[in-house]
Amino acid sequence: MQTVKMDILGLSTSPSSGGAYALILTETEGNRRLPIIIGTFEAQAIALELESIKPPRPMTHDLLKSVVESFSSKVEKVVINDLSEGTFFAQILCQNDESEPIELDARPSDAIALAIRFGAPIFVNTTVLDEAGILSEESSASKSSKGKGKGVKSEQEAGKTEMTRMEELESELQTAIETENYEKAAKIRDQIQKLKG
Repeated sequence: MQTVKMDILGLSTSPSSGGAYALILTETEGNRRLPIIIGTFEAQAIALELESIKPPRPMTHDLLKSVVESFSSKVEKVVINDLSEGTFFAQILCQNDESEPIELDARPSDAIALAIRFGAPIFVNTTVLDEAGILSEESSASKSSKGKGKGVKSEQEAGKTEMTRMEELESELQTAIETENYEKAAKIRDQIQKLKG
């Protein structure tokens, strides 16, 4: 499985999100971003640690960190390894000196909240990033030309109406990225993927 190292760009929300947040990951050495919709509690857990704010009592992820450390282990890295029907999946890789690495399935939000607490790197499977990643700082035209050969070809064969709709969506996507409205960008990306079939 090939992976790409990611950094946390930030968290964003919008009034229409119903209390959900978008956690934005960005390539360490690249220009793709990956928005992941997470819940309020998980967003708070990530934000508190990013801002180095210590609550008076340990939160769930602080407790998990203590449990992992009590077994003389640490989180080596987290990998967002799958995307199925719009849901991301992740694995936490733990290690201690005496045993084989342990892989634990997790939600990306929980995995990332733990990774921050351990200072562990975050990786994304390249197939997940290819499917759900959003290019930033590139024009829609160059993005289209760098797309998968099959996708570009099928768009051209699909006819003028669908191509026009595709161009509109790519323009909207670029605007959403430039204004850092990542939740809207994720929805537009999903519409583009449906059109590409």
